[in-house]
Amino acid sequence: MPQSLARVYVQIVFSTKNRNPWIDEEIESQLHAYMAEVMRACGCPVMAINGTEDHVHILCTLARVITMADLVEEVKKRSSKWIKTRDERYESFAWQNGYGAFSVGERGLETVIAYIEKQKEHHRNKTFRDEYREFLDFHRIDYDERYVWD
Repeated sequence: MPQSLARVYVQIVFSTKNRNPWIDEEIESQLHAYMAEVMRACGCPVMAINGTEDHVHILCTLARVITMADLVEEVKKRSSKWIKTRDERYESFAWQNGYGAFSVGERGLETVIAYIEKQKEHHRNKTFRDEYREFLDFHRIDYDERYVWD
C-alpha cells in the first residue's frame, strides 16, 4: 500500500495541578481557543473542548506524525506559558503531570461531543476524581491510586 492513511479519535483529559480552580469564566473560552489552535498546529484538529475550573476534556483527531505524549506535552506546555502572560493572578498556573487518553469510535463521536459540551452541568454532582476513576474503569485501565493524582 503506497499511502498511509489513518483516522484516530481520542478524548484527552487532564487537570490543573492539584485540581486548583485556575480556569475561571474570564479566561476559559480564550484558553480553550488557544489550546485548540495549538492542537490544530500539531495536525490534530479539535472537535470539542470544554471543562471546568480544574480540568479540561479535548476530543481530537490524532495525526499520524505525532505521538500522544508529544501532543499532550506541547498543548500543556504552550497553554501554560500562554495563560501566565494573561494576568499576574495566573503566574503560578500549572497542569498536572499526567493525562488520560481514551479512544473513541466513529459511532461514539456525537455522544462524546455532547458529554464534553455539558461538563459544567455534569460536574454539579460529580467530582473530577470520581469522573476520572469512571473513565479508567470503563476503559479497563489498571492504575495505582497513589500515582494518579498530583
